[in-house]
Amino acid sequence: MKNNYLISTGGSGGHVIPATILFEHLSKEAEVIISTDKRGIRYLDKEIYKIEIINTPKLNNIFFLPFGLIKIFFLTIRSFFLLKNKKITKLISTGGYMSLPLILAGKLLGLKMYLLEPNLILGRANRYYLNFCCKIFCYTDKIKNFPNHFKNKIEIINPLVRKEIYLTKPSLSRENKFNLLVVGGSQGASIFDNKLKDIIVNISKKFTINIFQQTSEKNIIYLEDFYLKNNIESSIFSFDKNFLNIINQADLCITRGGATTLAELSVLNKPFIVIPLPTSKDNHQQENANFYRDNDTCWILEQDSFEDKIEEVLNGILNNKTDFLKKKNNFKRLNYQNTWINVNQKILKVINEN
Repeated sequence: MKNNYLISTGGSGGHVIPATILFEHLSKEAEVIISTDKRGIRYLDKEIYKIEIINTPKLNNIFFLPFGLIKIFFLTIRSFFLLKNKKITKLISTGGYMSLPLILAGKLLGLKMYLLEPNLILGRANRYYLNFCCKIFCYTDKIKNFPNHFKNKIEIINPLVRKEIYLTKPSLSRENKFNLLVVGGSQGASIFDNKLKDIIVNISKKFTINIFQQTSEKNIIYLEDFYLKNNIESSIFSFDKNFLNIINQADLCITRGGATTLAELSVLNKPFIVIPLPTSKDNHQQENANFYRDNDTCWILEQDSFEDKIEEVLNGILNNKTDFLKKKNNFKRLNYQNTWINVNQKILKVINEN
């Protein structure tokens, strides 16, 4: 008879997508439920996942703090009975305040709990949850702000990416055309919409470019028309279920610094230019990008200087591909033993041993 596990997540794709990957790793071992808030539901297919909604309020307004605490109290009671009635034996959280009621309820029930920290700086919620967990899955032991007395709880795994990423065969690049992917992550990036298109036009006067660009729904027609008028082949999208195929066609990506996006590009051997979101909590996108820069697989530009420097960087890459090709080779070294089976075995070993 299978055990029953619950994965707690919510908010942005940066939390929810790793939860779906954990589901894929654990679902043959156990019956798995995913708990999310209302924001995270859009990343989950109800046909695939068993879903429970725990809509935890954010305690960031001092005037509404008493009401938020009361709601968390009742959500903790609800979570207690959810975990008990579903006979959950192990609880896994991908971090974030949305897991708080379940973590508190899990503690009351004496459940074994596990955390995931996909970023290179410890999240504020996970810093608190460390008090209750058995282990925390991390991509390195060099995580900033990690308490020394909890270092024994770290279990290092390769960055979580979807199984189909590993199974994808690299597409053959076309010598006469350079495929550029621009992606802002699950929360978008208006800076790419506003400040990049004219630079792409300048680049296209010297090089043949095909651009794939993620944007908001309301901006798709505008960008399509803009590139069409400037004779640039393009594919503009907001959310595409075939996003993996788009990544695979790309030669180079301009992106934010979300952990999952960078990990997928890494496994697919796609060099990238990172513009970390300066308002990301504790500047975690910068730390994520630094990891890949230290392994010489990417370029980093600050948002404030993005408009001034991006054209120079792109021209340099397209004029002389030596550095570009070196970064592709460095990805092979970085991912030498990164396989779905290795990650799966490590996760299952840790959860089964504790």
